[in-house]
Amino acid sequence: MNKIKDILKNKYFKFSIAALVYLLWVIWVGNYWLLIGIAIIVDVYVTKKVNWAFWKKRDMKGKKKSALIEWVDALIFAVIAATLIRMFFIEAFTIPTSSMEKSLLVGDYLFVSKVSFGPRVPNTPLSFPFVHHTMPGTRNVKSYLNWIEWPYKRLKGFGEVKRNDCVVFNYPEGDTVIVQFQSERSYYSVISEYAHEFRNMDLSNGKKLSQYTKYYNRAREYVLNNYDITVRPVDKRENYIKRCVAIPGDTLLVENGNLFINGEPQEKAEHNQYNYIVTTSRSRINPKTLDRLNIAHADRNVIGQGKYLFPLTDYNVDAMQKMRSVQSVSKLITPKNKPNFRIFPHNKNYNWNEDFFGPIVMPQMNQTIELTLENISVYERIIDLYEDNELEIKDSSIFINGEKVTSYTFKMDYYFLMGDNRHNSADSRYWGFVPEDHIVGKAVFIWLSLDKDKRFLNKIRWNRLFRVIG
Repeated sequence: MNKIKDILKNKYFKFSIAALVYLLWVIWVGNYWLLIGIAIIVDVYVTKKVNWAFWKKRDMKGKKKSALIEWVDALIFAVIAATLIRMFFIEAFTIPTSSMEKSLLVGDYLFVSKVSFGPRVPNTPLSFPFVHHTMPGTRNVKSYLNWIEWPYKRLKGFGEVKRNDCVVFNYPEGDTVIVQFQSERSYYSVISEYAHEFRNMDLSNGKKLSQYTKYYNRAREYVLNNYDITVRPVDKRENYIKRCVAIPGDTLLVENGNLFINGEPQEKAEHNQYNYIVTTSRSRINPKTLDRLNIAHADRNVIGQGKYLFPLTDYNVDAMQKMRSVQSVSKLITPKNKPNFRIFPHNKNYNWNEDFFGPIVMPQMNQTIELTLENISVYERIIDLYEDNELEIKDSSIFINGEKVTSYTFKMDYYFLMGDNRHNSADSRYWGFVPEDHIVGKAVFIWLSLDKDKRFLNKIRWNRLFRVIG
C-alpha cells in the first residue's frame, strides 16, 4: 500500500499523467504548436525552475498552507477547469425570448453540448472567463482582446447537425452591432428600416423616387453618424437558439405557413405555434383559462371588443374551438406575393414573406453555383462576409477579388434555422443562412425553468426540470 502511495506521489509519475492528458488534448485540437506547453509541464512537476504558483512562497514545503492560500489554489483550479469545460464540452444557456415556444419557454435554463457537433477552437482565445462579449456592468467594454485571432477550426465531435436539432449558434448578422440596441435590433435591419423610411418620405412628399441603393447608403451614413457601432468576431456574436429545419443541399419552401423540405411536408415539432385571431361572444376570456393553456401574459393581446391575438399550438387551437364563448379561431397568414422588406434576401426580385418563402437551396461545401445579377442578393453575404472575399458589381458584371466571375464554389456548409413560434421568431427567413463556423452546439436538456409570471416557489416549472430536449 505504501509503495502505491509513493508511486502516486512521485513527481515523474505525476508528470507522465499530466503530459499524457495534455498530449491527447493537443492531438484533439490539432495545433501542434501547443506542444511547447510540455516544457511548462516538465518545469511544474520535475525541474521546478519557475514559481508558476506565484501567489505563494516556495519555502512553504512541509508547512501547512494558510486558509487564504488554499482558497486561492481552489479558485484558480476551478476557474481553469470551468473555462475548459465551457470552451470544449458543455455550456449553460438561458432562453431569453419566446421564439421557440412552446418547445422551449422563456426562463428555461439549458445545457448546450459542444461535443455533439464538435467544439470550435476559439477565434479570440484571450478573453475574460465566463463572460461572452461585454464586461459585466458596462455597455461597450469588450471582454476579449484581438491580439490573437485564430481561424475557424472545429474539433471532432459525436455527430453532425441534423434536421430537427435544437441548435445554439452565433447570430450571423451580429458581426456589426449598434451599441444602443445591443441584440434587440440588428445593425442591418435598422439600416433597412431607415432606408424604407427615407423612401416613404420622398413618396409622401411627391418627390421622384431614387434607386433603393441610394436610400440604403443614405440610411447607413445616418446610422454611422448617430449611433455607436462595434464589430465582433464570430465567437463573440450573440448566441441564438433555433431549430435546424434544412441542412446543406436541402431545398426549402414555406407555403401558407407550412414548411416543405425537398418537396415533402416537414413533420411539425410537437409544440409549433402560429398567430391566431380568436373572436368571442364575450368581452374577455377568463385569465385562468389562459393559464391552463400556458399562454404567457406577454402573449395575451386584445385587439378589439371580444377579439384577441394569441400564438397557439394545435392543441390550444382545439381547446379554444371547444369553448362555448369562442365564435372563431383563424390563423393569421400573410397573403402570397405580398413582400416583406425585412425578409431575406431583401430584394425586389423575391416577393417573399414569413408565410410564403422560397424555394431556396441550402449551399453546400464544394458546390459550384451560377451567379447572376438576379440571384446575387441570395449569396452576396456568404461570398463577401462569411467566406471573406471582395465582392463588387460593376457595369452589370460580378467581380470577386478583382476577377470577373459567373460562378462561385462554396467553402463551407450552410443551414436554415427557424423558431418553433413561427410568427414570433426572427430567424433564417429574416437574415438568411447560418454558416457552419457559427454553430456553437446542441441544446441537450433543461436543468431549471422559471416562470416570470409566477411568484416564489410557484415560479419553478417542476415538470420541466431535467427534461431532455427533443
